[in-house]
Amino acid sequence: MSELYEYRDTTHFTAGAVGEPGARTFYIQAGDGFGNHSVKLEKQQVSALADFLRTILEDLPAPANNVFTPVPLIEPVQPVFVVGQIAVGIDEIESRVVLVVEELVDQPTMEEELAAVVDEQDLKGSTLRVHLSVEQAAAFIETSENLMEGGRPPCRLCGQPLDPSGHPCPRLN
Repeated sequence: MSELYEYRDTTHFTAGAVGEPGARTFYIQAGDGFGNHSVKLEKQQVSALADFLRTILEDLPAPANNVFTPVPLIEPVQPVFVVGQIAVGIDEIESRVVLVVEELVDQPTMEEELAAVVDEQDLKGSTLRVHLSVEQAAAFIETSENLMEGGRPPCRLCGQPLDPSGHPCPRLN
């Protein structure tokens, strides 16, 4: 069943992770004075979103404050869905960033399509739509950078993350 979670007057927007480096689960969380929702995603999606927001902010008026503190997740984190696609737009009239996050939906198999057992509603996932100020987008970038730095250190030879027990480096073969 598809749901729309929309925050026009967003008061809380962040990325975070739960667990130990190497076994963390990543989330984006948005909320307002009435509640919040979290969605689960991959570390690379968080990093790519932060990088893209950085380029988007170049086209918007600079935030009044250039010092942003990382925003923590509100516990407990209960994701409403797993992220599939992320789209970012600009509301030029309001000078706001609009983030649209769509649920990852399993595609039907060829047999299911041929048997016509696929309900059209099953193909539409839920959506999280968040309207962000420039300051909130900048704080998200800062939070994401801190989150990425908290991960496992990279191997100096291949760049892959090191486990506490080491790793089989492909460059040493």
